Amino acid sequence: MQYDKVKDKFASAIDRYPVFRKLFYLLLDMLLLRQWYVKREIRKYFSTEKSLRFYDAGAGFGQYSYFVLNKFKKAKVHAVDLKTDYMDSFANYAKKIGWQNFTIQQADLVDYTPNESFDLIIAIDILEHIEDDEQVLQNFRKVLDKNGKLIISSPSNFDESAKFTAEHVRPGYSREDICSKLERAGFSIRSFEYSYGKFGQIYWKLALKIPLSLISKFKMLAIFLPIYYIIFYPIAFVFMLLDYYNKNKIGTGVIVVAE
Repeated sequence: MQYDKVKDKFASAIDRYPVFRKLFYLLLDMLLLRQWYVKREIRKYFSTEKSLRFYDAGAGFGQYSYFVLNKFKKAKVHAVDLKTDYMDSFANYAKKIGWQNFTIQQADLVDYTPNESFDLIIAIDILEHIEDDEQVLQNFRKVLDKNGKLIISSPSNFDESAKFTAEHVRPGYSREDICSKLERAGFSIRSFEYSYGKFGQIYWKLALKIPLSLISKFKMLAIFLPIYYIIFYPIAFVFMLLDYYNKNKIGTGVIVVAE
């Protein structure tokens, strides 16, 4: 599926109607299980009362920048992405909100190294898009402060659908692959876990795969989405909870924390 085309439509909508941005981020939290995992790791290692230097690598819609700026009042956030439209839109929003400690940079992560150090770097669903992922990890290592954390979310080698995603340069990471690349870049692994296990797969089909597949084929069905989610989201939510609170032996996603 061409996910970038779907994302571009959402980006256009929230840029045109800024009032919907908060609602859009709420919907992402409701529908994207990976965000539950990533935010859990951020809360685990960092106190909202302390200052936080945050590097949002591959910032996308800016939902993680929004989370950190909203929850960590002393945060300084630097967001980087290859696409400028999403970042410019969020930067304009941040300026209106009054968030002064937010900067953006359009850059290729393979070639870019910030001129400052960070307590937290996240790379959420971006490494599978980058051929020279080891160079990116080395760049992260250069700017991650002592005791800082790098959080990575990516498809695993068990994700069959990732093999057919046009924007991916690799189908997903095995545990050995991602951990060895991190270690070669100078990191030590703090934790590794699989997301989207057997329960997460059921949620993913109910909440995302089925409705998005139907809409991509029959656009008129979009008007029935609210009815669909009223019926099926409570069921999907239960499976999200089951995936989140159970340790998955395998899964179609990986969540890695390195330092």
